[in-house]
Amino acid sequence: MHLCDLAPEYIRTITPYAPGKPISELAREMGLKENSIIKLASNENPLGASPLALEAMTQELNKVMRYPDGSGFNLKTALSKIHKVNSDQVLLGNGSNDVLEIAARIFLRPGASAIYSQHAFAIYPLIVQAAGGNGVSVPAKNFGHDLDAMLDAITPDTRIIFIANPNNPTGTFLAAADLLRFLKRVSLDILVVLDEAYHEYLPEASKFNTIAWLEHFPNLLITRTFSKAYGMAGIRIGFGLTHNDISDLINRVRQPFNINSIGLAGAVAALRDTEFVRRSCALNQAGMLQIITGLRHLGIEYIPSYGNFLSFCVKRGDAAPVYQNLLKQGIIVRPIGIYAMPRHLRVTIGLESENEKFLQALQNIV
Repeated sequence: MHLCDLAPEYIRTITPYAPGKPISELAREMGLKENSIIKLASNENPLGASPLALEAMTQELNKVMRYPDGSGFNLKTALSKIHKVNSDQVLLGNGSNDVLEIAARIFLRPGASAIYSQHAFAIYPLIVQAAGGNGVSVPAKNFGHDLDAMLDAITPDTRIIFIANPNNPTGTFLAAADLLRFLKRVSLDILVVLDEAYHEYLPEASKFNTIAWLEHFPNLLITRTFSKAYGMAGIRIGFGLTHNDISDLINRVRQPFNINSIGLAGAVAALRDTEFVRRSCALNQAGMLQIITGLRHLGIEYIPSYGNFLSFCVKRGDAAPVYQNLLKQGIIVRPIGIYAMPRHLRVTIGLESENEKFLQALQNIV
């Protein structure tokens, strides 16, 4: 028997997560110049990172021979003040994915199950399977979470429920009243993970303070990230907010230095630059309107989105030929067939000129 055959079957049968195509890879494949390529595939901030964050990270380079602060004291303190929680309730991760994965490792095992929505973030089924758990995908309602159906899917072996709000890749959004009603009906021995990676992009009228709910729901874990509105995807830093008992368990399992020193310094500085986040969100709102207007002009259907991306539908057949044609024109978007949406593509909102180039390329195809 081969050594690898001794690994659990649920590990051997995992289909690895496929990230968005890098610019360098497309340049090699198509013989294009890298500076001519526009990447609108991975929901990155087209403005880059905050100047304050870049300055702080540059200064931190002089200290890279030292291990980072394993407790993340400065960042946890800053986050606790902003969100009005105790610092012990703050978890730091190598991206918010890290926090999600550790939670799955703690609460799942063979025979236990986790619930998530159809068309929800592809990481959820991967981390559930990696922990040996059983993933339960609940059919979506208008491309979003059907909370009543998710409640009906709960069984005695349910240990985690994942909810992305706004959801990736569909951009759908759950109202506060609906989520609150859902939480009240979930047993306290089930962890509810509320993934709010795109929270900053919500219009002010749509925002509500889920963090205040932590006081009433000791089984709630809220995750957020610096990868989106803060423009620090390459640094890989995210965080979670939860009850002290849950954070204690996660801190027992997480790697001692799962956040690097450059990321810690940049994140602390980024939190101070509220003007940068405001500009990022304003750019996103204008770009969203630009792309929606362009899609309507082309007669292309789309899913209204609360994130920094938009999923649109290719009318005839699957979306693969359109995706390939866009690549040939130097435009990288995201095929989302892995989300059971083979006729859709997802486009990230970019700079005005990038959005225009994408719309022009799409017009050339359709």
